[in-house]
Amino acid sequence: MQALVLAGGEGTRLRPLTLDTPKPVLPLCGRPFLSFMLGWLGRHGVDDVILSCGFLSDAVESVLGDEWRGMRIRYVHETEPLGTAGPLRMAADEGLLADRLYMLNGDVLTDMDLTAQRAQHEATGAVATLCLIEVEDTSSYGVVPTAPDMTVEAFLEKQGGPAPTNRVNAGAYLLSREVAERIPPGRSVSIEREIFPTLVGEGLYGYHAAGYWVDIGTPERYLDATYDLLADVVESDLPPRDETGSLIHEASITSGARIGPQSVIGSHCRVGNGSHVERSVLFDGVAVGASSALTGCIVAAGAIIEDGACVEAGAVIGTDAVVGAGATVPGDARIGPGERAG
Repeated sequence: MQALVLAGGEGTRLRPLTLDTPKPVLPLCGRPFLSFMLGWLGRHGVDDVILSCGFLSDAVESVLGDEWRGMRIRYVHETEPLGTAGPLRMAADEGLLADRLYMLNGDVLTDMDLTAQRAQHEATGAVATLCLIEVEDTSSYGVVPTAPDMTVEAFLEKQGGPAPTNRVNAGAYLLSREVAERIPPGRSVSIEREIFPTLVGEGLYGYHAAGYWVDIGTPERYLDATYDLLADVVESDLPPRDETGSLIHEASITSGARIGPQSVIGSHCRVGNGSHVERSVLFDGVAVGASSALTGCIVAAGAIIEDGACVEAGAVIGTDAVVGAGATVPGDARIGPGERAG
């Protein structure tokens, strides 16, 4: 079974974290984010993955390589953004597509049942089956009203006013290869706005998915996903957490510090005596001095938090940045790679 994963976005809402690290391999609980998606796909029989990469694509390929736990990984490279449909057409033109494949947004953490989606797809003889999931607030998503037999009646992208349903496009599609043939070549194409509407009444179905689903595209959602992984709210194969629900990776020194609850300490970190790290994420190689306090923040690889500093909830510290001794970083702060605060 094959999957095409859209992993070419710049992740602008996650800056400064994504200024030097592409979002697909941004660390999540100490692992490349996309590894969670690959694990999910593998649990549902996928053994052949095509990654559509654009921004910092070489970094994605260097981290994931051409094989992951027995799963073949191949790449198509967008020299310019091709939207959500263009990569599918490009993969088809390069002769990579199977007769049937999943197509997925590469910034979602989920444990939706793709096996059940595939069973429905086969039973209905669908050309395309879209995972739909219920959300409380539909304002940020495309909504998809369906008939009782789950045929899609319309595909309505983000719009103001009341929505006709709270089932939204979850960014996980099962497609016949013929869908790719409808996509104009050589330009950016939106599959949601330009392709799916043409399939209404021609074999376009929705699948009412359940389970965990979150788009990690903002620091707030990234942290929510981290907490849910630590608490086993979403299925994963993370190693055991400690008694505070925190995950401390190898070769990190935290003796004399208070870690947790629900924190992630990357590999080769140092957290000084009397410091407290609470509901925060430290990437690899972070150094925290003595008597510092980090709460609800994200600190990228190689950053230094000097003695007595305070990093407040919501702050994001970039790669190799420095927070000076005694400084306070407010919750709305974004400290760029290599910058100094305080």
